[in-house]
Amino acid sequence: MSETGFATPFAARFELRVPVVQAPMVGGATSPAMVAAVSNAGGFGFLAAAALSPEKIASDVAAIRALTDRPFGVNLFVLEAAAPDNTTVRRALAAIEPLRAEFDLPPGQPLERYAPDFRVQLDTLIELRVPVASFTFGLLAAHDVARLHANGIYVIGTATHVAEGVAWRDAGADAIVAQGAEAGGHRGTFIGAFEDALVGTMTLVPQLVDATGLPVLAAGGIMDGRGIAAALALGAQAAALGTAFLTCHESGIPQIYKSRVRASSDTSTSVTRAITGRHARGIRNPLMLRLTETLDHVAPYPVQNALTQELRQTAGRAGNGDYLSLWSGQGAALGRQRAEGLGAAELVARLDAEWRAAASRIAALQR
Repeated sequence: MSETGFATPFAARFELRVPVVQAPMVGGATSPAMVAAVSNAGGFGFLAAAALSPEKIASDVAAIRALTDRPFGVNLFVLEAAAPDNTTVRRALAAIEPLRAEFDLPPGQPLERYAPDFRVQLDTLIELRVPVASFTFGLLAAHDVARLHANGIYVIGTATHVAEGVAWRDAGADAIVAQGAEAGGHRGTFIGAFEDALVGTMTLVPQLVDATGLPVLAAGGIMDGRGIAAALALGAQAAALGTAFLTCHESGIPQIYKSRVRASSDTSTSVTRAITGRHARGIRNPLMLRLTETLDHVAPYPVQNALTQELRQTAGRAGNGDYLSLWSGQGAALGRQRAEGLGAAELVARLDAEWRAAASRIAALQR
């Protein structure tokens, strides 16, 4: 890295001008407009498609391609089809029912399907020949990675500790996202207990670099150019920022969610499985606290996630942030240094200036 630029294999492959990846965030934040704006600005945009039907994935990818000719990525959750027993579902619904009643929603019912079919989603990405596909929650089989490669798709796995990174390397992945403990949203842990995988970003990145030999993208707690420069210094080939983009103009989350992110502090978040059935970091609110009181009733992901979805969507439409899933990383408060409602492209430009300034300061100290 020099004072005026950066050069990594990942950046060279995708012709990045800025070492910034806009992280995929399920829940509507990563609109096609955001993804395209980031890629057009010289970063790398990512569509969060885990909750989308194959038809919606196709239409969003088409919308992105209409707005940019630059590379972009699509993220999926590696999931088996959910087949919960009736007792599990009924217990979860009983705990959610008092919250639904506050919004005059009728009693919840078991669902025919609790998440889109991952295998069909994967086939859709292959049919669309998206430039990059990334995966969270699990490990793709080597033959699936080979199918993606055969269709010209670059494959990125998510790791929360070294063993997961090595597993992705052995499966044939091209790069690894190092998801540090500071990251907002769902934990990607798929080997061992999540409690044992809360490794900080700046600790995780160099260990994954050394253990895998693959390009590593640093994710978790990075909100400005100082964090980007630190990640690059530790061997990351780019930094993946999610929370920083949550409050952008193009973000599709409710305004009350954006306001809660901007108002949060370094101690505002907790990691919980109460809302979706899988551990995720978000801003504490009544939804998180009340569902935590009946934690033994919480169904596994994606069942719990589907059963609380109508409640959360209703709260969002009502502008009620108390009953939203406010996924956010620990660095959210750093975003208050920027104007509210910044466009994604302008944010990329500011991050570019910030990391270059930070790199110049480091270089000056070495003289």
